[in-house]
Amino acid sequence: MSEATTGGDEEDKIVTVNFKATESFLDEIDKTWQGRGFNSRSEFIRYTLRDAVEFPTFDRDELIALLAAEEESREGKTMDAEEARERFGTSDE
Repeated sequence: MSEATTGGDEEDKIVTVNFKATESFLDEIDKTWQGRGFNSRSEFIRYTLRDAVEFPTFDRDELIALLAAEEESREGKTMDAEEARERFGTSDE
């Protein structure tokens, strides 16, 4: 890894990180950052990672539950709100 400083009071170091990706995945990354108006691949990756760290929205269990619900919906195994109120004895009032 290489290091640099950003200057200023805190001397927060910028560190270069390398990772491996398939060529096809890298092609997808490039299409994405260019299509969304980012200035570079690095800018896009930093933004994406920062967003994932600051605002984690799904963990694996939540994603599995979401996919299961989608499958049930496609298979017609869901109920509308009125059916749910009747089944679970709740009221919409």
